Parts: sequence; C-alpha cells; structure tokens
Amino acid sequence: MVIAVLVTSVAAFVVSSAWYMAFGPVWARLSPAGAVARPSPWRMGAEFARTVVLVAAFALLAGAVRVDGVPGALGLALLLWAGFPVVILAGSVLHERVPVRLAALHAGDFLAKIAVVAVLLGVWR
Repeated sequence: MVIAVLVTSVAAFVVSSAWYMAFGPVWARLSPAGAVARPSPWRMGAEFARTVVLVAAFALLAGAVRVDGVPGALGLALLLWAGFPVVILAGSVLHERVPVRLAALHAGDFLAKIAVVAVLLGVWR
C-alpha cells in the first residue's frame, strides 16, 4: 500500500499543480499568494507532504469502511469533498470575506485532486 500511496500522491500533486497553472491568472487576481511567479522549493515540498497525508488518510479511511473499486472510491471522495473542504471554504467566505471565486477555485482543485486519488486507489484496491 505504501507504493500506491506514493504513486497516487505524485499524480495528485501533478494534477493540483496543473490546476493552479491553468487558473493562475484568476488566482493572481483574487489573492496575493497567486501572484507569486513560482513557489519556493520548501513550499512545493510542504505541499507534496500535505498531499501524501491526504492520500494516506483517504487510503486508510477507504480500507476502514471497506470501499473497493473506483465507483465506491469516487462516492467516498465526493462525500469527503462536500463534507470537509467545501464546508470549510464556505465558512471562510461567510466569516472571513474570502471571495467566492477564490473559494470556488480552491474547491475545484480539491475536487480534481480527490477524484484522482479515488480513481487511482480504487483501481489499486
């Protein structure tokens, strides 16, 4: 399972990086963090570590609730996406005045990332 987590982490990291490259101009308009030309190596390393934690947690949870295959993993991914990052991002919009478009940008990234995680781990199981 360690190999599956590492391979899936790399894939999810690449998808997330591509997401922010594709939506970089939008991100730059909405947030000073998006205006940075290129993230520093330590930020990229930290982001990869966050991705490994996400993938490992998803793998452990999928195993604990006995999710097998891609359809079940995608269902779990959608549930987790709606229940956690969407709720947290909605709170940041409501209470911290984060622009809706910025929250939607991050929610889209998380959805793309968790879908890749679900498909790859679903195939692996």
